[in-house]
Amino acid sequence: MTTPIYDTPILGMKTRPRVDETVVYGNAGNFWVEYPTGLVDLTRSQNLEFHKAGGEVKNVKATPEPPALDSKTQVEISVNGDRTIRVDAAKTALVVIDMQNFFLHPDLRDHPKGLACVDPLLHAIPPLREAGAKIIWVNWGLTDHELHTIPPGLVRGFMRGSRGGFGGQLEGNFGRLLMRDAFNSELYGPLQPEYEKGVKLGTDVWIHKNRMSGLWGPQTALDLYLQEQGITTLLFSGVNADQCVLGTVIDSYYRGYDVVLVEDATATTSPEGGYENVVYNIGNSYGFVTDSKRIASGSAANH
Repeated sequence: MTTPIYDTPILGMKTRPRVDETVVYGNAGNFWVEYPTGLVDLTRSQNLEFHKAGGEVKNVKATPEPPALDSKTQVEISVNGDRTIRVDAAKTALVVIDMQNFFLHPDLRDHPKGLACVDPLLHAIPPLREAGAKIIWVNWGLTDHELHTIPPGLVRGFMRGSRGGFGGQLEGNFGRLLMRDAFNSELYGPLQPEYEKGVKLGTDVWIHKNRMSGLWGPQTALDLYLQEQGITTLLFSGVNADQCVLGTVIDSYYRGYDVVLVEDATATTSPEGGYENVVYNIGNSYGFVTDSKRIASGSAANH
């Protein structure tokens, strides 16, 4: 028996066969173009369905072949599902979520899978910088005022019984829990100097968040920065995959950003299935899935 068409994933890029002819998704101002070659062009640079003729916008048949890659401004990255995405490097950012001491430092957390993300992340960052992409470090960093505005469910989630919680004093020199400028809120190990290096290069920014998602509201620091910079494509990494990473991914998807997960630079402490579900749903619904090796090879090949 054949599977009914309505039972197939609507956005199942991991299982969907390549298109038979060039397809444009979206509208004249905001669009992707997918080609039979497996290329999905996210640059929004050439909408093949529309052109100006005599001052009027007319619908034209899309050509089957993709335009030549502009190696000075564009990067192609292989992704899961037998696809390659083409992005505008200047409109692309790697968003690194919560790779902080509180979530990764062995004195505070047993998170071997999170620690295993450090090297892949360090492998992906330099070629993205070289290509012209931004690196955005999105981290918990609370103020004393925000301690009085955080919703009760979130407050309770960071407590153990009646102890601890946001702003609580940690042992040793780790400082107050997830407060700005505390040692537990700094990036873990080699990531902190890597961020500082990027600041000097003018490629990296640090953005504080006060919810699981960095894009939970229209006026968050991350949302404003992305709009100001004209960024449309977001590559995601960090911890935890099914919590703060997923929350930011979904909000990004809702706002219309292109979503790409860097799977070997993302992890969680949740039981088996938590991470796998995130990878599955991003690859099948929200966007695309790649890894640090494919990012590095794609960026190096184009620059």
